Amino acid sequence: MTKEQKRIPQEITKKGGQWTFLSNHAHVLICLSKDPDMRLKDVASLVGITERAVQAIVKDLVDAQILEKSKDGRRNQYIIQAEQKLRHTLEANHSISELLRLGK
Repeated sequence: MTKEQKRIPQEITKKGGQWTFLSNHAHVLICLSKDPDMRLKDVASLVGITERAVQAIVKDLVDAQILEKSKDGRRNQYIIQAEQKLRHTLEANHSISELLRLGK
């Protein structure tokens, strides 16, 4: 991860206030879709939350069957079930893959 990538969350917060349109769950999914082997520590840094918060989000996503976690040696690899639908009733007719296109 570059120094510029590490600075992004702080710069966004300073410029735009304390809120964003997407949840931390969405931010974690977007990070893992870009790099399924990314360490949770790096996800936390990019999203701007603690590593423990990322672990809790990953557990939520695994429990909801949106994310699959597997071991690759000592590292975890994450597989997103992109065909799953979004959970809120307002977005329930959209899939995870549609959400992930925002991060590209």
